[in-house]
Amino acid sequence: MIGRLPLDEQLAALRSVLSRNEVLVEVLNRTARLGLPGWYLTAGCLFQTVWNVATDRHPTSGIKDYDVFYFDDHDLSWEAEDAVIKGADDAFTGLPAEVEVRNEARVHLWYEQKFGVACAPYTSTEAAIDSFAATTCCLGVRLERDGQWRVYAPHGLADVFNLVVRPNPVLAPREVYETKTARWRQQWPELTVLDWP
Repeated sequence: MIGRLPLDEQLAALRSVLSRNEVLVEVLNRTARLGLPGWYLTAGCLFQTVWNVATDRHPTSGIKDYDVFYFDDHDLSWEAEDAVIKGADDAFTGLPAEVEVRNEARVHLWYEQKFGVACAPYTSTEAAIDSFAATTCCLGVRLERDGQWRVYAPHGLADVFNLVVRPNPVLAPREVYETKTARWRQQWPELTVLDWP
C-alpha cells in the first residue's frame, strides 16, 4: 500500500517504479540535454508505468506515447514550437516509442478549436498539468541539472499508486475524461474509475 506511506517514501517508490521503464528513463535523460524551459515528462507514461508495475505487466505495456511539456512564452508562433519539435525528434531518434514535445504557452491558441472549451493562457507548465482531465494525470517529472528528480504532483500520489482515477473538472470536458477512462479500463481493468461530477 504505497499510497499510504509518508510522502517522502512515496516519492522514493515513484522513482523506483518509474526507473523500471527504460524508455521513460531514456526520455528523461535525453530531454534534460535539450535544455527546454520549465519542462516535464508528464501524464500517461508516468501513471501508466505505475499501473503496469502494480498489476504485474511490463512497465511499457499500453503506453501510447511519452509527453514532454515545456513553457516558452517569448515566441508563441507555430514556427518556434515546430523548430523545438524537430530538434527533439532528432534527440529521440532510435527510441522504441513516440515522444511528443509541446509548448504549453501556446495551448490557448488551439484548445477551444480541438475540445470546444476556451482555455485561458497558462502561466507555467505546472498550470497546464493542473488542468488535465483526471487528477491522476496531474503528474510531471524532470531531471534537474544535478541529476535529482523533480516531481510535480498537485494532487499527491496516493491515487496513482492505488489505481484510482478521479475526475478533475477544471477545464477538459466530460467527454474527454470518459473517452480516456474507457480506453484505460480496457487496458487496466483493475482501475477504480470515479464518475464525473
